[in-house]
Amino acid sequence: MIECYITDRHALRGESLLDSIARNLRAGVTWIQLREKDLSARDLHALTTAALALPNPSGTKFLVNSRVDVALATGAHGAHFPSGTPEPKRWRGIVPAGFLLGVSCHTADEVAAAEAEGAAYVLFGPVFAPLSKTSTLPPHGTPGLSAAAKRVRIPVLALGGITRANTPSCIAAGAGGVSGISLYL
Repeated sequence: MIECYITDRHALRGESLLDSIARNLRAGVTWIQLREKDLSARDLHALTTAALALPNPSGTKFLVNSRVDVALATGAHGAHFPSGTPEPKRWRGIVPAGFLLGVSCHTADEVAAAEAEGAAYVLFGPVFAPLSKTSTLPPHGTPGLSAAAKRVRIPVLALGGITRANTPSCIAAGAGGVSGISLYL
C-alpha cells in the first residue's frame, strides 16, 4: 500500500515543516508530495533540497507539486499536477526513466484520461469530506473510489477525509494507497 504525505506548512501545529517531513520519513511513508503552492521557485528549491538531505531510512520518494523544473533541478523523484494541467506525456521526453508523474482527479473519467495521458498514478477524491480544507466537490465515498480504481491499471490513491480508521475501507474498495495532509500531521 502506498502512503503519500501531502505537505502543507500552514496546517502544522507547533512543528516545522522539515520536522514534520523528518517524522514521516522515520515512519516510512512511501511518498512525500511537497505541496507548498505559495513558495517561489527559489524557496521551493531550497525546501526540496533540504528535505532530500534528511535521513531517509525507507527510501521515501519525493514529489514536487506542479514544478517539474524544481523536481529535476533537485533530484526529486517526480512531480504531481492538479487536474486540468498539461498531460503527463508532455513531460516524458525531458524527465529521466522512472520519474513519477501523477495527477489529481475528481471523476472516474478523469482517472481514465490521466492513465491514457501517461500518469504513473492518480490521487482521487474527495472520497470523504476533507479534514484539512473546505471543498465544493461532493464526496464520492468508497463506491466512487472503487469505480475509479476499476477503470485503470495505475495506482489510485484515496484522497479527502482519509483517516487510519477508514484506510482499510479504501484499500478494500481497490485503492492502491492513501494520501492526505491531516492523516500525517
